[in-house]
Amino acid sequence: MKILVLNAGSSSLKYQLFDMESGAVQAKGTCERIGAGGTVTHKRSGAEPYFEEIDLPNHGVALERVLSLLTSAEYGVIASVKEIDAVGHRVAHGGEQLKTSTKITESVIKYLESIVPINPLHGPPAIAGMKACLSLMPDVVQVAVFDTSFYSEIEDFRYVYPIPYEFYEQDHIRRYGFHGTSHRYVSAELAKVLGKPIEELKIITCHLGNGSSITAVDGGKAIDTSMGFTPQEGIAMGTRSGSIDPTVVTYLMKTKGYSAQEVEDILNKKSGLLGVSGISNDCRNITAAAKEGNKRAELAFKILVNGIKKHIGAYAAEMNGLDALVFTAGIGENQANIREAVCENMSLFGIEIDKEKNENFTRGIPFDITKEGARVATWIIPTDEEYMIAIDTQKLAQQ
Repeated sequence: MKILVLNAGSSSLKYQLFDMESGAVQAKGTCERIGAGGTVTHKRSGAEPYFEEIDLPNHGVALERVLSLLTSAEYGVIASVKEIDAVGHRVAHGGEQLKTSTKITESVIKYLESIVPINPLHGPPAIAGMKACLSLMPDVVQVAVFDTSFYSEIEDFRYVYPIPYEFYEQDHIRRYGFHGTSHRYVSAELAKVLGKPIEELKIITCHLGNGSSITAVDGGKAIDTSMGFTPQEGIAMGTRSGSIDPTVVTYLMKTKGYSAQEVEDILNKKSGLLGVSGISNDCRNITAAAKEGNKRAELAFKILVNGIKKHIGAYAAEMNGLDALVFTAGIGENQANIREAVCENMSLFGIEIDKEKNENFTRGIPFDITKEGARVATWIIPTDEEYMIAIDTQKLAQQ
């Protein structure tokens, strides 16, 4: 079975074609600057990447180009679009009704359109990608896989905010959680490498990148997570503030005369590591500047690390124990200094890492950095959200 996985952004379309018999990625690529010009980068196994500048006015045209490349005699890996058995779509938000991966129908699309007000950034492009696929591939099974699904069983006292209850009932304001597909994948992979049933494990997974989230996984199920109503809540991120006193918002509006949109832009695009350091949203640049003595970069680094530590401690308390800690995503997988700083002075929770292993880890594979004798296993697990989407898509396509 061949599964095409799509991830539609506001001006981009990422894709991977999986051969599910081997689990191999046959081809992958990205369409960028959709609606404002257009570029395509296409890669296939054993060949040099192909790049082109091409007019991509919308996601439908971008998808047409993807399909033509996949079936091209020169650059393709399949003879016909008919070889694609199903398409899996990454969808950030399933709202309160779509709690598991589901086949895409007109009613599903209508519901996703109805929740665009609570998913304004990621909702419209995902819907555009679905509609393009249904138009170009009407006989192919289409599946939506939601980032929020992993959190569908979190208990109400963990997702209801302590504000007037009618805002939850009428406006669906609650904690939803994001990056769920990544957290689901790495927690399952950890159980595999440990050789233990996931039902017996208490795990904290740290998805650390430009956007970051931390999740408590008890017995294979998420019980709490750092992101909330939007991906803004939680720890400091590249350009997002993370959790702050909500009165800061009204204070800025009253004293600075900012509009709601202006404050939202400040908290989403000008805060976090960038806002504190004044240098960059890239943690590598923050680290380099801190080493050179830049005090604001050092402060940004400490704020990030402290936020991660606090969530680990809180989740260990919520689960009444901890068996394993996982680092994943761009920062989590690649920055040894962040992992070391987070795990420093955490022996109270049983977390101790081998500094030499942490510094000399092997990229791209699950890697154990646990110090000998430590109570808690600490691992680097590369995430693979696309493969997780492909697995869900395959299951539903075979039903």
